[in-house]
Amino acid sequence: MSIQPFALLSALPCDGFVSGSDLARRLGVTRAAVWKQIEALRALGAPVEGAAGSGYRLAWPFEPLDQAAIARELTADLKRRVENLTVAWQIDSTNTALLRDAAAAAPDLSVIVAEIQSDGRGRRGRRWQSPLGGNVYFSLLRRFPSGMASLAGLSIVAGIALVHALHDCGIDRVGLKWPNDVLVDDRKLAGILVELGGEFLGPCFAVIGIGINVRLPNEIDIDQPYVDIASLAGDRPPGRNRLIGRLIQRLAESTDEFVAHGFAAFEQRFAEHDLLAQRRVLVHAAGAVLEGVADGVDARGALRVRHGERVAVYDSAEVSVRRT
Repeated sequence: MSIQPFALLSALPCDGFVSGSDLARRLGVTRAAVWKQIEALRALGAPVEGAAGSGYRLAWPFEPLDQAAIARELTADLKRRVENLTVAWQIDSTNTALLRDAAAAAPDLSVIVAEIQSDGRGRRGRRWQSPLGGNVYFSLLRRFPSGMASLAGLSIVAGIALVHALHDCGIDRVGLKWPNDVLVDDRKLAGILVELGGEFLGPCFAVIGIGINVRLPNEIDIDQPYVDIASLAGDRPPGRNRLIGRLIQRLAESTDEFVAHGFAAFEQRFAEHDLLAQRRVLVHAAGAVLEGVADGVDARGALRVRHGERVAVYDSAEVSVRRT
């Protein structure tokens, strides 16, 4: 008899060890089945530790994603608007799944969160590392009556909403690196991927995907400096369900305002969190690398960079801080 991975995770303590035989008895399976599922969970990145003669335990508490717990963080009005809130155990990617649902007429403010992504995606086709054990993999669908051209700056709006949601949960010191990375001390905490669909002239929709490092194992392979919420919070991170609930609330409020007033309503708010402002940067665009000084964003959310006496704007580019 096989074991459901969620059932085994729920049976593992983090304040002591439990033997394989005790787990087998409690779950009604063989010790061999317990061992097999433990190895499968470890392969997915679960923080399962083992000690000969003692058994198994979790390196930290595992809070399962829970639809009801997430919904408790929403206002009564928003609960009525969020008709589809899906919690998945394993999925290819929350963005990919929600893009499929959007094409099949999923309602506005549909949300998908997952414990595991097998094919998580970041900006410019990069893979988003998605180990099991405490991170947030999240996507929200927003429908717009206007066309895609009206959505310039939406990824920055999502970034501002994410920063505010983190503040709600007691995580400060965070800022935004244009266009869609959330950093602390030049280390990446979260990323945003916005993908559009529908009609160019309207109506259209956006799937806003967000990955947040809540707890990352030490051995994870990431090709840039990174940080997780656990290390920022003294190893006592806020609950993932609370964080997701605040994120839904803040995204709904911010995108409502974006629909009503456009990006202009967020230009100053971005300036308050802008980590590139007045820093020397390298801009990788159109096959060239240009050096300049970042100078905020324009009314559409495009990055302004001063190259000597000339000011250029970039709607899409790779930007890195020039080390001196």
